[in-house]
Amino acid sequence: MPDWTYHPLRPVANALVGERRAQRWALRLLGTLSALPGGAATIRRVFDHPEPPADWADRFGAAVPVSAAREAIRALPPQGAGFVEVGPVDATTVATVREAARGRRCRVLARVTDEGVAADLADAVDDVLVGETIADRRYLTDPDIAEAVRALADPRTTVVATPDVLIAAGPGWFQRVIEAAAPPVSPAPTLRDVPLDPRRWPSWFWSLLVGIGMIVAGLGAAAITLGPVLLWYDRVYLGTDVDGLHRINHHLVHFLQHDRITMAGNMIAIGSLYTGLAWGGIRRGWAWARTALLLSGLVGFPTLFYFLFIGFVEPLHVAVTVVLFPMFLLGVRRVPGPPCRRLSPPCPERVRRRALIGQLLMVGTGVGVVIGGIVISTVGLTVVFVPTDLDFLRTDSDTLRAANANLLPFIAHDRAGFGGALVATGVGLVLIGMWGWRQGEAWVWWSLLGAATASSVSALAVHFLIHYTAFVHLLPVYIGTALLIVALTLSRAFLVEPPPIGPTLSALDNDTS
Repeated sequence: MPDWTYHPLRPVANALVGERRAQRWALRLLGTLSALPGGAATIRRVFDHPEPPADWADRFGAAVPVSAAREAIRALPPQGAGFVEVGPVDATTVATVREAARGRRCRVLARVTDEGVAADLADAVDDVLVGETIADRRYLTDPDIAEAVRALADPRTTVVATPDVLIAAGPGWFQRVIEAAAPPVSPAPTLRDVPLDPRRWPSWFWSLLVGIGMIVAGLGAAAITLGPVLLWYDRVYLGTDVDGLHRINHHLVHFLQHDRITMAGNMIAIGSLYTGLAWGGIRRGWAWARTALLLSGLVGFPTLFYFLFIGFVEPLHVAVTVVLFPMFLLGVRRVPGPPCRRLSPPCPERVRRRALIGQLLMVGTGVGVVIGGIVISTVGLTVVFVPTDLDFLRTDSDTLRAANANLLPFIAHDRAGFGGALVATGVGLVLIGMWGWRQGEAWVWWSLLGAATASSVSALAVHFLIHYTAFVHLLPVYIGTALLIVALTLSRAFLVEPPPIGPTLSALDNDTS
């Protein structure tokens, strides 16, 4: 008889979802989303969930305690569970099970303690199980995907994931089993497969051009900042040149350079993420990669309209947006598929655990970047400077405004635009961290490494070069850089290094969707 109580299976069994309490939160969230009109279909589409084989419909499900019945019945079917078994149910919990089974979208079975309880539940659930485990039901207590696939290969066997499995691997375990049983799809296309006619270019190629374009634009912005600093339209708007800015404030040019170099580094970081999503994800048919690119772009491109609040229109920003936004639309216009899956042998448990900790750190870093970007955008659109900025400049806003009426809007454009770009980067980090953490997906690691290097090195280098080293000001950069280094170090063996040679039955065995 399986153990029906929730308890920790192993330390850090799933660092992203967590153990008992965090797992219940995850089930509750998925359950809430699934209960919305169209919610289950949306989850399948967004997370690129394949349908289970037809002969698994009534043979692949989960067993949960009564306390988790409501969340599991709503959350697990979109993940691929064909039924949910609830129990043990006694006279005191009949009402709870009846309520949980109402409006169900999968088969619900109740394991009861006696015949009287069975009679009370007969009209509320699809089947009632009385007594001990029957012979053809295989209760799994370990999230071994290969074992689940082997068991399901026998049409007489019903595979039931116990709470141990759900705690250790999360609801996405069902999809990983389904993916492991699916045959590999033909290899992903290469650049040689792209036709010469741009009208026939596939979506992934347009997305790739967006990523490369962002990198080129970032490098161009850095070259301008390290060279002339101001372009002709900057000088026209300000009514002065670099020498004039020096006369207003000796530290002003360095301050502008620090804003623009960090912005350029972040543009390169976004380009690295987009290039990876296009080449490693969308090209290989992963719908989640297209969704990540779409959501990040929908945050980043509208920052052009900050000029409505600031009053300064930056022609280069407009030009980059005009060129890249149509490519972005062509790149995300349709959901890719079917995915080109890679079958990987099981990795050592210690490697998987380290990677899960790295995943948690990556998602947490991404959330922090989003929050930081929102704060910086808000500052740029309102007061423009933070106290450490004014300490570095050794002046105040009123003095700068009195010296040149257009100076603050000019600086605000850089500051607010950088904040918006940071939010777009953070969204990319979060979604790649959540959806892309799959064994052997080296492109995920390299894309994140490129983004981390571009953003962190540019920010730290320019601050130290101009001697703007206030500890409080740079503390978020120090923390973010440290978290990224640790996350990438812990996950390298899982994402990049080739797995040991062995049976290739366990596919994509750590997707947290």
